This record gives sequence, structure tokens and C-alpha cells, in this order.
Amino acid sequence: MRTIDQIYIDGAFVTPHGDELFDLFNPATAKVIGQVRLADAEDARRAIAAAKRAFPSFSRTDKSARIDMLKRLHAAVDARTDELTEAVIEEYGAPVSRARWMAKHAASVLLDAAELLESYDFIRRAGTAEVVMQPLGVAGLITPWNSNAGFICGKLAAAIAAGCTSVVKPSEMSAIQTRIVTEALHEAGLPAGVFNIVTGRGETVGAAISAHPDVAKISFTGSTAVGKSILRSSAETLKRVTLELGGKSPVVILDDANLVEAVPMALQAGFMNSGQACIAGTRMLVPQNRLAEVESLARTAVEQTRTGDPRDPDTAIGPMVSQKQWDRVQRYIRIGIDEGAKLLAGGEGRPQGLDAGWFVRPTVFTDVRNSMTIAREEIFGPVLAIITYRDEAEAIAIANDTDYGLQAYVLSSDLARAHAVASRIDAGRVLINTLAHEPKAPFGGFKHSGIGREYGSFGLEAFLEPKSVLGIHAT
Repeated sequence: MRTIDQIYIDGAFVTPHGDELFDLFNPATAKVIGQVRLADAEDARRAIAAAKRAFPSFSRTDKSARIDMLKRLHAAVDARTDELTEAVIEEYGAPVSRARWMAKHAASVLLDAAELLESYDFIRRAGTAEVVMQPLGVAGLITPWNSNAGFICGKLAAAIAAGCTSVVKPSEMSAIQTRIVTEALHEAGLPAGVFNIVTGRGETVGAAISAHPDVAKISFTGSTAVGKSILRSSAETLKRVTLELGGKSPVVILDDANLVEAVPMALQAGFMNSGQACIAGTRMLVPQNRLAEVESLARTAVEQTRTGDPRDPDTAIGPMVSQKQWDRVQRYIRIGIDEGAKLLAGGEGRPQGLDAGWFVRPTVFTDVRNSMTIAREEIFGPVLAIITYRDEAEAIAIANDTDYGLQAYVLSSDLARAHAVASRIDAGRVLINTLAHEPKAPFGGFKHSGIGREYGSFGLEAFLEPKSVLGIHAT
């Protein structure tokens, strides 16, 4: 049993004012592995005050100083890769290959920000005016449990690069990972108050940060429902807000695709991160006249997909993060059956041979209409829906017939054609014949998938405000 009873405020580990103890679980066994003492609204206010005190000095640091800080942060987090990987497996249940990537990603985003700063120009010319990109102020960074360390470091990297100070509110379900990351960040030796990390509930700590008048910027990743609540709260003080929310991403398999390659890739897009990913490709759009081929290949691919012990290198899908999440996924599988979708693979309950832990049978439905609940709502588990289309125009219409628009995938043997289809899909990112991530490109969504962008220069400028200065240049 591990007990975490400190938070990080003003450059030091301190005992929270909050006294609630929250159980931490290993989702592969459903057993308690530790407890975290949660911060409360008073702790949030203390952290905001520390960030406010640090901002005047930190905001005036030059670019080279912040590049050096980001490089030190990167080195410190990278040095804890093994320990962080172990925590991701134990506390979140990610398969070991995914856990290793997640741990490395947490470090790499800090270096990405440092490299971006090398060429970023904070002062520009616009006619006779000088335009200065000025840091906004104190930033509230609210992160989820499905890639805890990566979200903490990614949001913090952008804030530091911009010259903002921060208060981070990570998920209470990821406290072991948070502690490792916080220790690493502390070892980098940044000035006190530049970043503060307070683990607590969203309805207390998150709400306090969202409503506080001294917070100028909110960056939130999580559900659309909570994002809307944060947006309403932030409106009272006209905070700048970045929201990265849910998704119901289409995987459009065009009729010229090599199905032997495309179908397994489509399943990987849907099952990534055990299905607990906002970018998961959970709607597989396939040509009606090739449905039988797709179903046969999909059934075989699911049979070959290993679900189970996340420490086994052959495991592709780990457990859901909690009993609540397991129940949610089971409910959606039942809804799919009740609404008349056909089970191609998987179904309710745990996979055969797994009697403990929050494991879900990787599930694929076919005969799905885009109006069905399982095609409309984000499930956040390894549950995919196969939807047929008659022609390319209908495929694009179905892809766009959703409240979301975070990410999409197009699979085709004709790159030019795939690119043309991608240009007509309403999503913040469209991946053609790949599942790769590009940290220099903006990330964020259309419609209910969010507001604003993260990563690259777009993500940096979400923490900056342009200020025009006139009268210093001749006409």
C-alpha cells in the first residue's frame, strides 16, 4: 500500500488542507494499491496565489532562459522513464508497450517545446505597428487519467514556453504517476511558484481554478460535459479557454483499399490505449459491396488481439481504468444489442479466463446505422461499429454526421484520392494510412470536440495574447 499525502505548492511538497482519502486501484486486479490525500478548494487558492506571485518575474524571463528550463525538465522526466512506465502499468493498466510510449511522451513534449522556442518570434511587425506576443498570466491546467503524465507535461510545457505560471489539477485516479512526475519536475530547479500541482476532485479543486479571478487561462482535457461546465464557469471572468474534449472518430476505408492491411489498422485505431482514447477510431466506415470481406478480416483480427495482463508484451488491450468505466462500457454493449446491431465479435462480460480485473471483451458490431447510440456517443472502451456506405459522397456524409470532430482516418491505396476525401472531413486531424502522432502539428477538435488547439506554435499561442504597439515605426 502506497500513501501519497502531499501536494506541490510554491516550490515545495506540502500537506494538503483537504483531508479526504481516495483509494487507488490496480485495474488489472481491481485491488486497492494505495491512497491519496486530496486537495480542496483552499489548496487550489493557495496554489493560485503562489503562481500569481511568481508570474511578474517569470513572465519577463527571456526565451533562452525558458529553453534551458524546458531542457532541464525534459532531462529530469526522461530519467524517470522506467519508474513512470511501471506506475502507468500498475495504476492505469496500460499494456507495457503503450505504457513505455506514454512515459517517453511525457518527457518528449518538454523537449518539443524547447525546440519550438528556438525559432519562435515573440515580436513581429504589422504595418507600422510592433506586435508583441505577451503571456496571459496564471494558467489552470486540468488533466485526465487516460494519459496522465503526458497531459501534465504537455500543457505545462506550453505554459512555461509562453512565460505563464501554472496550477495543474491532475486526475485523482492517477496520483502515483503524478507524484513521480512532480518529483522529476521539482528536481529541475525552476523558480518557486512557476508550477504548482494539486491533486483533487474536479468538483472542488477544478471548480475553484475555473472560477478564480486570478486565473487568466484554462486548458482542459476531458469529457464534453465537463468541458461545457468549465466554459460556463470561465465566462464569468472572461478566461481564455482551450478545451480538448470527446470524439467519435470515423475510419473511412475507401473501396480501393487493401483490406488485408486496412482492416487491422482500423481495429488498431479503435482499440488504441485499450479504447480509452478521445481519438479512437470507433466508427469503421466500409464500402457496402465489400462488407463480407471486412467482417471476415475483422473477426480474425479480433481473435488475434490479446486482452489481459498488461505486463505481457503480447497484450494489446488492458483493463478499463475503474469499475465505473467497466460498467459504462458494458452498458453500451447492451444498448448496441438492444438497438439491433449485430455482434461480430466480443460482447458483454469479461474475456474468457479473466475472472478478476476490469477487462472488457474487445467488441465489434456490424449492421450498425449511424443513428444508433453506439455510433453517436463516446463509449471510451474497445467497442467498434461497422457502418456501410454506398459511395464516396455518402462515406463523407456519414463521417461528418456526428456531434464530434476531433480526429479521423482515411485508408486507401490512392493517396491523392485519400487526400481529397480528408479535405472534406470536419475534424481537427485526419490521418491517411497511418496512426502516427506529429507533435509539431496542432491538435484539437471541431464542434463538440473542443475549442482551440494544443501542440506546436498553435498550442504555444493559446497561452499568449497579441499586443500592438504603434508609433515606434515610421509610416
